[in-house]
Amino acid sequence: MQNFLDFEKPLLDIRSKIEELRHLKDTSENIANELSNLQDKYDKVLGDLYENLTPIQKVKVCRHQDRPKFSQIIDQIFDKFEIISGDRLFSEDRSIKGGFGRLDNKNYLIIGNDKGNDIDTRVKNNFGMAKPEGYRKAQRLYNLANKFNLPVVTFVDTPGAHPGVDAEDRGQSEAIASSIRCSINVRSPIFSFIIGEGGSGGAVALATGNKVTMLEHAIYSVISPEGCASILWRSANESEKAADSLKLTAQDLLDLGIIDEIIKEPIGGAHRNLESTCSAIKERLLSYTQEFEGKSSESIISQREQKYLSIGKEFLIS
Repeated sequence: MQNFLDFEKPLLDIRSKIEELRHLKDTSENIANELSNLQDKYDKVLGDLYENLTPIQKVKVCRHQDRPKFSQIIDQIFDKFEIISGDRLFSEDRSIKGGFGRLDNKNYLIIGNDKGNDIDTRVKNNFGMAKPEGYRKAQRLYNLANKFNLPVVTFVDTPGAHPGVDAEDRGQSEAIASSIRCSINVRSPIFSFIIGEGGSGGAVALATGNKVTMLEHAIYSVISPEGCASILWRSANESEKAADSLKLTAQDLLDLGIIDEIIKEPIGGAHRNLESTCSAIKERLLSYTQEFEGKSSESIISQREQKYLSIGKEFLIS
């Protein structure tokens, strides 16, 4: 049985009726017609629900346990992927994966947050929350992209950087800041895709790209709705109000000029059709690659710098 979110209860009710009829031994025309009608009703309700999602509902969709993860997307998009481990300073951080990838005879340097696909890998990967060694590994990979002049592709899906004492002891904030500085100075183009959660500086460290693209129901925010509500209203119960105020949806961020493009998801979210979602990401990646083909390192760095320096200028009061 598919996993349904709380606001998808009407879908669950219809799906339960469909399953009941399918388990009947009766194969009469009446049963077949009823199944067809229920499926049509299911599709309509699904479309209506996802046509007008609220910000807090989008938060729930992007956190869906079946939402496509880094490893699944890599397997679908790239012809080959060779992983590189370790930061050469402390240890291997499994929450950030990276390495060399190949697509249509073109080589890329790939970096991404990996939340894990089941409970075991989620725990091992710290639910996608990187520690300093993860961001220092990202810097190592950025430097490899510089050395071999490879375009960089990043996939962002993290609630934020790990907030533990051990991470702070090893210089969490410095590692994030250095990753942002390092990515700004990469001489090859960086294409960033926010595929799920884009949480705080932990996300920005992998999303400082020449092109920043979000999946339709992904989010990108300085803080989670729950964290914001706990600070402003002293209660996580106000997370819906916080989500409305944070302007964290892809549509809000496109309007604000923070991102460049939105990739439309299949009806019902990316978790309902992995192949279609990955095909759309692949199409945009190939388009971006062609757009930046032949550009000088100076123009690539300049475009990236100007992109971030210009954010918010229209809102400044002279």
